[in-house]
Amino acid sequence: MGRAEERRARQRGGRRAAPGRRRPSGAGGKTGIRRLFTWKKILGTFFGLCLLGMGGFIVLYLVIDIPAVGNEDADSQGNVYKYSDGSIMARQGYNREIVDLAKVPKDVQHTFVAAENKTFYKDAGVDLKGTARGVLNTLSGKGAQGGSTITQQYVKNYYLTQDQTVSRKLKELVISLKLDREKSKDYILAGYINTSFYGRSSYGIQAAAQAYYRVDAEDLTVEQGAYLAALLQAPNQYDWAIASDTGKKLVQERWNYVLDNMVEMKWLDAADRKGMKFPVPEEPKAAPGLQGQTGYLVSAANASLKQQLVADGTAEDMKQADAMVDAGGWTLTLNIDKKKQAALEKAVKTQLTSKLDPGERDVDADVQAGAVSVDPKTGAVVAMYGGVDYVKHYVNNATRDDYQPASTFKPVILAAAVDQDAETQDGVPITANTIYDGTSKRPVMDGDREVGFAPPNEDDVDYGDITVQEAMNKSVNSVFAQMGIDVGMPEVVKVAGELGMETEGMEAVPAQTLGSMGASPLEMAGVYATFDNHGKKVTPAVVKSVEHNSRKVEFPDPIGEQVISREAADTVTSVLTGVVDDGTAKKSVRENPLRGGQQVAGKTGTSDNNKSAWFTGFTPGLVTSVGLFGEDDKEPHPQVPMYKAGGVDYRVNGGGFPAEIWAAYTFGVMDEVTEFDLETKQGAAVKPSTTPPVTQSPSQSPSDEPTTEESPSDEPTTEEPPSEEPTTEEPPPPPTTSPSNSPSTEPPTGGETTEPEDPLFPGDDDRQRQ
Repeated sequence: MGRAEERRARQRGGRRAAPGRRRPSGAGGKTGIRRLFTWKKILGTFFGLCLLGMGGFIVLYLVIDIPAVGNEDADSQGNVYKYSDGSIMARQGYNREIVDLAKVPKDVQHTFVAAENKTFYKDAGVDLKGTARGVLNTLSGKGAQGGSTITQQYVKNYYLTQDQTVSRKLKELVISLKLDREKSKDYILAGYINTSFYGRSSYGIQAAAQAYYRVDAEDLTVEQGAYLAALLQAPNQYDWAIASDTGKKLVQERWNYVLDNMVEMKWLDAADRKGMKFPVPEEPKAAPGLQGQTGYLVSAANASLKQQLVADGTAEDMKQADAMVDAGGWTLTLNIDKKKQAALEKAVKTQLTSKLDPGERDVDADVQAGAVSVDPKTGAVVAMYGGVDYVKHYVNNATRDDYQPASTFKPVILAAAVDQDAETQDGVPITANTIYDGTSKRPVMDGDREVGFAPPNEDDVDYGDITVQEAMNKSVNSVFAQMGIDVGMPEVVKVAGELGMETEGMEAVPAQTLGSMGASPLEMAGVYATFDNHGKKVTPAVVKSVEHNSRKVEFPDPIGEQVISREAADTVTSVLTGVVDDGTAKKSVRENPLRGGQQVAGKTGTSDNNKSAWFTGFTPGLVTSVGLFGEDDKEPHPQVPMYKAGGVDYRVNGGGFPAEIWAAYTFGVMDEVTEFDLETKQGAAVKPSTTPPVTQSPSQSPSDEPTTEESPSDEPTTEEPPSEEPTTEEPPPPPTTSPSNSPSTEPPTGGETTEPEDPLFPGDDDRQRQ
């Protein structure tokens, strides 16, 4: 083949091969992709997506608002109840107590910032790098920590949920940005430390401080604060009490990390840092429950708070007040004194419950005790006994008012008489020395008219002519029934209300002179505290103070105005010393070896069919009312008699168990022996009568305190006192007699009880026979 032919052949082959050269066109496909994904197109697409994302975020920013309220659990708080000394009595409900940031020491605040978000005070509320890192940590299995600012964590805790979703994260970012612009850093930090979970069922720094170190948040040290801040990373893993060796090592490393960051941020001096030791937390302690007496104290405090919320207009009615208290967030400090509370509980146990044996005597299962102790100078309820156990007997015997106070009401009649300068129907002023006819079943007279009431004395004893003092000592029904008419029953009821008794619906009828209305130990303690406070009204106060993060509640002063004259109050106190020294409480109180010369006034009471028995007594500095109530232990718990309960021969009297409880408690908590300061026309501490009632031998006690320097001051002792009248510059008015009438033929409506163990004083208290 010649060269020309070869050239032509190559040319033909080239033309034939031309399509093969389009293989670069297969290469031609790749070239098209490169043309499709050019740098310009990639960058354009990226910026387009960025613009789209920014636009979407702007839309989200405009659409998503900061929620008006937090999530369901964010605001949930419990109520905290404290003794008068500030120590924790109980917690009820959600274990969170929100505190103002101002109450948290500044260096403790810094521990949380150092632990979680060193740039907190400078950032805009979000950390995009940290968020991305947190997502990567989550995807790689390293956990979700480290991806959020304090603001973001607060938003998640307070407004959102813990769900790990894209939508939740977007909401978190938007709300965090807005919150950082609208609220101060202190507001956000306070929210964060108050909403975070610290382990041990503790939400918020206050609950955590108590759970781990038994202190309030305001008393935390920087070392303790650093531990609590470290806990937030892994509360259960880092709880020292249950942590593994690895967990303990990790939490100590975290603790050091927090303190080192504080030094770096100039919040902690390096020299101080070197001297710090790891603060090992206290062992876990079960949250104080409502067992024993605690539940009664908590319920009484709640009731007091609810009443005040309605009284000051914060709540429209009790239903709304209930909801407000149940919502939590309250810190109630009670007036309860831990020492006196323990002493009262011990006295009830040793003098009563230890002697009850339902297995031997069915009636012993029906005996309920209630007691209230009040400081008459402040009105503070310093101790309360509500029953055997709140979780076993829900009704608070200290505040229930469905049992008759019986003869403990008699001093109210005398107070009304002296305060109103009342006279007998013969026109003779009623004083401790006024003589009445103590004949049993003597018809009560209103002028020349019989009022249809002729109460018998206990055991139908006729005392004949008897002074008011002796009638109070022996609790003579016929005398006080007549005195009530002489004073005027409407006036008696009025004075009872002024002294603190609930008189709404109380009829002004002669039967009320025997204490046939309902009353509680709390009420009676208030009445007698007013006597002890020389006639200035004392309203027993269970609650000392109340705190709440969103509202303020002020309680009125327990000490009110003068409701009866000092002379009236002091005369009653003077007369009631005779009940202790020469009357129905003599055996339990006067002869108690713990008395040590302490001056005491008081009154016993035993109601109809022995369904209740009382002793309300006082010293110059402490008033205590003790009641025993017969309540069937089976549904529906009707009132029942207490005859032979605790092994007594017959009747449970006010001079028995109640007075014994009173004496064991009162004499056990006395700091010093004190004397009454009394101002009466007949002399301070009227001496009991020397004229014995029927078949009784004389017995009298010395006066508590004379009114003149010339009069000797004979304090009560455990020895039998001499039979001497106290001397005064002015002798008491001569005895006078009120009208005496023949016995009524009508059936008796009341009577006296007696204490078989003390035959010297058969007349104990009145009973309303049904």
